[in-house]
Formats: sequence, C-alpha cells, structure tokens
Amino acid sequence: MSGTRPLVLFLLATTLLAPSACVSDDAPAPPPPTTRSPESAPPTERVVGPLSTTDAAALATMNDRIQQYIELHQRIEQTLPKLPEETTPEVIDQHQRAFENLMREARKTAKPGDIFTAEAQPVIKRLLAQIFGGPDGKELKSSIMDENPVDPSTVKVTVNARYPDSVPLTTIPPPVLQILPQLTEDLEYRFIGDWLILLDADAHIIADFIPDALPK
Repeated sequence: MSGTRPLVLFLLATTLLAPSACVSDDAPAPPPPTTRSPESAPPTERVVGPLSTTDAAALATMNDRIQQYIELHQRIEQTLPKLPEETTPEVIDQHQRAFENLMREARKTAKPGDIFTAEAQPVIKRLLAQIFGGPDGKELKSSIMDENPVDPSTVKVTVNARYPDSVPLTTIPPPVLQILPQLTEDLEYRFIGDWLILLDADAHIIADFIPDALPK
C-alpha cells in the first residue's frame, strides 16, 4: 500500500495540472472590473463589458465620490445619540429626520452629478441598456415598473431632498446590481419610474440620481 501512494499522488497532480497546459498564450485578457474591490474581496461576476479605459476611469471616479459620501455619512451619524434597543416607530422617525437635517446641511451645495458624474452617467446607461436589452430585459423592466409605476415628473426628485414618502421602494434585480458599483449598507440603488436613484437609507434622502436611466 505504501508503494502505491506516491504513484496515486503523482497521477492526481498530473491530472490537475494538465488543463492549464492547454491554455493558449494568445488567450485574451479578461476585461477590467467595473469597480475597484478590496484585495481581500472574493471574486464576483460584476463585469458587463469589456469596458474601455475611459469608461473604467469614469466609474472609478464615481466610486470615489460614493466613498466620500459614505465617510461624511458616518461622521455625522457618530454625532447622533444611539437609538435604544427597545424603541418606538415615533422615536425612529425622529432620529431619521434629525439625521436627514444634518446631512442636508452638510451637503447644502450638493447638485445632480456630484456622485453620478457626467462621465459616469452614459457608462451606466450603456450597461443598463445591455441588461434590459437582453433576453430577460422586458421581464426585468416590468418587475421594476410593477412595483413603482411612478412618473418622476409628478414627484419631487431633488438631490439632498427627502425621498418621497408616497413612493414605494423598488426591489433592484440582481443583474442590475451586478453592473453597478457596490454600495455599503448606508446607500441603496432604487428606481423612481425609469430614473436611477442613489438613496441614503438611514437619512432617507436622495444623494444623487440619473434621469431616464432605463432604455425606452
């Protein structure tokens, strides 16, 4: 038995290594990721592309703006008293509105495009067009519109304003999340009609938006 063990290990190693020898040196390099991820992050299928260098740079800048917003959000959150473990909806609402007012004051000069930059918006629209132009695109769009049949022109969609209380929060399909820069739990992507909204979930305010983000 002891004499056969090295042979078995050798055959196993040969089998595992054999496929790599068949890979051609001319195989194309994988496309760049849509966002920068921590080195410790597990690999994910977050690429719709390939992206050009210019497109990747535009999304990287947007990602930096998101990080700057999150850092501000967290600094302000630390100034608020923590909610008690046992609380009421009224206390939670008061806490949220206090957070909302502080964030609005800290970003009183905020305007559309501060996070969804002018360079990033057409990239995101093209990526969304790929998703919604695919075989499941019609069904994906219907699922969004069924939850939120709202004409954005009939509600107040303004950067730094409160997310309209009358507008439901839509569920974002996983294929859409895969092509957008990843967010922490402090921010969420939502749709109001065909507008893409970046929502500060804790302060309940609109951090930024892209009008007519979905293809017609």
